[in-house]
Amino acid sequence: MVAARELLEEGDAAAVTFGAVAARLGLARNSVYKYFADRGELLEAVVREVTPRWTERIHAEMAAAPPAPAEQVAAYVRAQLALVRDGEHRIARALARDRDAAALRRGAAEAHAEILRPLTEALAALGDPDPVRTARLLQGLVNAAAELIESGDPYEAVARRAVRLAAGAAAALGDA
Repeated sequence: MVAARELLEEGDAAAVTFGAVAARLGLARNSVYKYFADRGELLEAVVREVTPRWTERIHAEMAAAPPAPAEQVAAYVRAQLALVRDGEHRIARALARDRDAAALRRGAAEAHAEILRPLTEALAALGDPDPVRTARLLQGLVNAAAELIESGDPYEAVARRAVRLAAGAAAALGDA
């Protein structure tokens, strides 16, 4: 699974084949079949492995932030963009573009809901009457910032602006 994750980090899910995984591990291609029945199962295993790591990073960032809901929202954005900076987002992006992504949708939807949960809780604490919708809108901001970073915009400038926009939106919810 480590070899598959490394191939995904390079940005192309199509490169994740049993042959490529085996070659990276110095094994025969048939050896990979001892662990995974097919490519879809291998990719699902990668999703199950990386999602808790991403969620833990988000939770840790939010736990370290002041308890004010706007600060929690800012921490969420910072954590997500740190995942982009550190290359973790390339895994999700590669998987989303993969031809076999349909097989991963259920697991990805569950993972996405888990990643959004702390943000939704912070928005609910602000009194947002529809925290799930607001969280999804703020995630759109994060996704746009991720695209900018991945296309070469300076991480610090994009992250600073995205955090400021998200925190401002959260503060405005508290004033409503």
